[in-house]
Amino acid sequence: MEARDVIKRPVITERSADIMADKKYTFEVDVRANKTQVKDAVEEIFGVKVEKVNIMNYKGKFKRMGRYTGYTNKRRKAIVKLTADSKEIEIFEA
Repeated sequence: MEARDVIKRPVITERSADIMADKKYTFEVDVRANKTQVKDAVEEIFGVKVEKVNIMNYKGKFKRMGRYTGYTNKRRKAIVKLTADSKEIEIFEA
């Protein structure tokens, strides 16, 4: 899997904005990606050093539209902590 396939998009919420002060960034990643692949992808794309990666899995929610039922897509979220000497990631600066 290539680096651009591993990381889908940044997650920008109030909680993720609060933890950016500690050099922690949140990304939605591929459901098949492991911690090592996420670390390598962030280092390759943004040119930073990663200290730690935490990954969370989210199950799809049950949804219904009239008589049709189904589930939303499952997803995976990664919180990446950078080393103290790494620069900031520019995509989150607004």
